[in-house]
Amino acid sequence: MPHLPDVVLWSVPAFVLLTVVEMVSYRLHPDEDAAGYEVKDAATSVGMGLGSLVFDALWKIPIVAIYAAIYELTPLRIPVLWWTLLLMLLAQDFFYYWSHRGHHVIRVLWACHVVHHSSKKFNLTTALRQPWTTWTVWPFYVPMVALGVHPAVVAFTSGANLVYQFWVHTERVGKLPRPFEFVLNTPSHHRVHHASQGGYLDRNYGGILIIWDRMFGSFVAETERPVYGLTKNIETYNPLRVATHEYAAIARDVRAADSWSERAGRIFRGPGWQPAAKRPGAVPAPAPSPTSAATSVEETVA
Repeated sequence: MPHLPDVVLWSVPAFVLLTVVEMVSYRLHPDEDAAGYEVKDAATSVGMGLGSLVFDALWKIPIVAIYAAIYELTPLRIPVLWWTLLLMLLAQDFFYYWSHRGHHVIRVLWACHVVHHSSKKFNLTTALRQPWTTWTVWPFYVPMVALGVHPAVVAFTSGANLVYQFWVHTERVGKLPRPFEFVLNTPSHHRVHHASQGGYLDRNYGGILIIWDRMFGSFVAETERPVYGLTKNIETYNPLRVATHEYAAIARDVRAADSWSERAGRIFRGPGWQPAAKRPGAVPAPAPSPTSAATSVEETVA
């Protein structure tokens, strides 16, 4: 098994130092337009991060077992060399893009990822606001293991991606020189990703590289100042509610659904999906004529 460092653990001192520096910078040079810090919000973000360490350790047990089984079954093996490690980092970033995009457009996956977007602030503690149900992520990296990447390398590259993204959660860094902005995910690009304005929604999914967004049509440059949070904010600092509120909303919607097609849509469609008959301004279907045979028509799913 490859012996690779736990990059997240080794980066914790840097996380703490940079967060303190950012907090001090707001004290010394306040910005009335920036979201800045709020004590309860920052405490919730840190609490979510600590909780994610516990839950990730639990989810890791079955996930490692699945990855190990796939790795044993595949005849392929990719050696861990400096240049293959770079290629595997590139591959992980590619699959991260699709995982991230999937967690925005499929509601049951969004129920996991919404945690990270639930703060109305945008600072380095926001990077720590991690979900507790990351069991939805592992299928996206199965192709890497099937192609012969050792599960330990998948864990290493995922950790490196996570560490990189820490620094992009800030308003204290403006736009970087154009070559960096064109290739890399930067604070400017990630501010767009965390914004709740219509033109910014579901954009800039890249982890380390922004080129995937440029290639697959999800890139938007930062123009107007972002407004952070959700389109419908949850107004709570309770970590348990932050972690589970969207799952509870899905359960309520499924219970209230009128058909199996609507139930499936409430789970697997986008977070804001509604059947056509329940959308604002929808005209109710006319009641069947007393003289005609009773029919049951499922709502049109759009």
